Amino acid sequence: MAEVDIGMGKTARRGYHLDELSLVPTRRTRDAELVDLSWQIDAYRFELPVLASPMDSVMSPAQAISLGQAGGLGVLDLEGLWTRHENPDELLAQLADVTPERALSLFRQWYAEPINPDLVTQRVKEMSAGGVYSAGAISPKRVAAMADLLLKAELDLLVISGTVTSAEHVSAKPEPLDLKQFVRQLETPVIVGGCASYHAALHLMRTGAAGVLVGVDSGHAATSRRVTGLGAGQATALADVRTARMRHLDETGVYVHVIADGGIGSGADIAKAIAVGADAVMLGSLLANADSAPGRGLHWGRSVAHPSLPHGLVLPAPATGSLEQILFGPAMSADGSTNLMGALRQSMASLGYESVKELQKAEMMVRT
Repeated sequence: MAEVDIGMGKTARRGYHLDELSLVPTRRTRDAELVDLSWQIDAYRFELPVLASPMDSVMSPAQAISLGQAGGLGVLDLEGLWTRHENPDELLAQLADVTPERALSLFRQWYAEPINPDLVTQRVKEMSAGGVYSAGAISPKRVAAMADLLLKAELDLLVISGTVTSAEHVSAKPEPLDLKQFVRQLETPVIVGGCASYHAALHLMRTGAAGVLVGVDSGHAATSRRVTGLGAGQATALADVRTARMRHLDETGVYVHVIADGGIGSGADIAKAIAVGADAVMLGSLLANADSAPGRGLHWGRSVAHPSLPHGLVLPAPATGSLEQILFGPAMSADGSTNLMGALRQSMASLGYESVKELQKAEMMVRT
């Protein structure tokens, strides 16, 4: 990709966001009911290419069960309120009538409680008891300390998620995390991220991960770009990681799934993320707007209560409908935030593609 001159001696690549792209119709169309939205990662098959972001405003064990029954995958934050408090619903009920500023003060108190190992295994069992696949997320810095606990919990899928996750982390500690060794010792399939470049993704794929999360500061509740300067155009990042996936497949014969994490604001964005190269998408703010979401009308990121670097926001998340309406309709507005799967299905039908994998072949155009 051509670089743009910033000034004498410094250039930068032009990055594209999903809303700068359009899908180009081809010579073929098909009936929407002939479209298959399913996908599979490792041994697990899902009817919808949707994972829920591991945020306390988005996922509780009960909400993860509801999403799993609908065909997606709910990912619970194993460092969040559900593993720090016996009954977070009592705490979250206080959010119904507070401002985002007051909520931030409450979060700093609630997240100050230590993680309870017994609650980690209990929450995983609750999700499994609901008849769905259990998935949980931890940050890279806690992987080593929680390794034995994660084995005991018997998760179906583990997500190792940070703002930026690398396979080569330099640490002042005597024994920094060897991500490759950990992933390959764990029988549970692992999804790692975030990343936003070809080389970073390729190194993460070489750890043995089943999937990688793509996106840096692309979610609605993130402010890393403002606080740390980190960020990337989500569409360009997905295209770069798609190329890394092809190289890894050529080298090893192993297909690593690419999951777009952030920057998804509508059903159209889901279709475009897949067309650029994603196999599935991770949704946060869209699912935080469900009337059954645990955030009680608010949405916040995992780092909102960070003691020294608060690069997360507390945002209003008014209910736009039930979880079923958000996924399957009927649409409650014309902004694309409800009936997400209906929009994806219609996009695929209009382009003539039968499967999610085929949608990755779609022609795209930059909007000017």
